[in-house]
Amino acid sequence: MQITTPQLLLASASPRRSDLLEQIGVSFSVLAVDIDESRREGESPVDYVSRLAVEKAQAGFSRQEGQLPSLGADTIVVFDDQIFGKPQDQKQAETMLLALSGKVHSVYTAVAIDNGADTAMVIAETRVGFRTINQSECLTYWQTGEPQGKAGAYAIQGRGGVFVEKLEGSYSAVVGLPLAETEQLLNKFSVPLWNTGTK
Repeated sequence: MQITTPQLLLASASPRRSDLLEQIGVSFSVLAVDIDESRREGESPVDYVSRLAVEKAQAGFSRQEGQLPSLGADTIVVFDDQIFGKPQDQKQAETMLLALSGKVHSVYTAVAIDNGADTAMVIAETRVGFRTINQSECLTYWQTGEPQGKAGAYAIQGRGGVFVEKLEGSYSAVVGLPLAETEQLLNKFSVPLWNTGTK
């Protein structure tokens, strides 16, 4: 339960991002924003995820009632120069997981903060190596409901963690918010960390 006055607006409905901000003691409020997430022609994966994070942060700031700095973030899974988004159905999830099976892919998470006068953005790349996954596992995993709404059709912090053999980079970035990089942004905008919940 948040007792202290919010110092930040989280422009995301992601419970994982809320959990990560709570983990480092940030006092914040939540405002889910809906933006057009279509990828532009010729846009690289890094440019794409960076733009979405910035647009979410700006949308959050402009739509709130107050003047809190607004944090937006976006996470994508990239393999062989292809962006693996959220699967639309079981078949698409299976296709993604089998493509990642036994291979190393990249997860990019971009984080941006906007305060109406300034916008800053950071991006983290994490390399994730999967063990071999078979078709039966894909079906069973899909039936848990976890792959739905998850980039790349898996959640590293959940049941999908059993697929991960190695990881180079930020674990929290794969979950949805790279904490070290996010701290840099929060410091830039004078948003305090490690609140105890008491005055």
